[in-house]
Amino acid sequence: MRLAELSERSGVAIATIKYYLREGLLPPGRRVSATTADYDEGHLRRLRLVRAMIQVGQVPVARVRQVLAHVDDESLGRTMRLGAALWALPHGSEQADGTGTGGEDGDGEDGDGEDEATTAARAEVDQLLRTLGWSTARELGELSPVHRSLVAAVATLTRFGYPWDATLMAPYARLMHQVAVRDLDFVETFPSEAEKAETAVAATILFQPVLKALHRLAQEEESARRYGLE
Repeated sequence: MRLAELSERSGVAIATIKYYLREGLLPPGRRVSATTADYDEGHLRRLRLVRAMIQVGQVPVARVRQVLAHVDDESLGRTMRLGAALWALPHGSEQADGTGTGGEDGDGEDGDGEDEATTAARAEVDQLLRTLGWSTARELGELSPVHRSLVAAVATLTRFGYPWDATLMAPYARLMHQVAVRDLDFVETFPSEAEKAETAVAATILFQPVLKALHRLAQEEESARRYGLE
């Protein structure tokens, strides 16, 4: 397809597509003349992913470029490829303040000066992972931005007087594992490794609002069943 058709099918303005091309977020099309290029379904899929990251996920362009570099890294196995792409997305306080700089542990302290809440939270998260038998998550530990975000969230709950220990978290974690199984079942329906990685990234960004809304609806429904509508 030509650029105009790519724009029409994606709903993205031509000027924006050209910007993505200049920034390396979209691979160049197949050159057919000095001023014309052809684009295919892969470009359309990638364009939708970029828009999801920037518009819905509020991911900065520089970070989008990092994510896509991992998505396209054919030297990585599937687990590492998916993991690296998802790790490159903003996590925890990065998403909250939109800075993408520092503070990723969310406690305002460096590693040598962390407070008691963070120390306690780290111990509870480790106990949780032991209880669940999530050996990979335990092995990666602080290397994982997701692990750091969980520790930060648990520490924040503790500071505000809502301590969450491993026992309280375990049932929620088991339910989320079922969600993860569904996620990867969906990812595996796509044929190529690049499409699998793209879908994992898109799903992480686009499914989160759905899961959050379903959680809220479930709370409303259960509240009405227990306490009535009065």
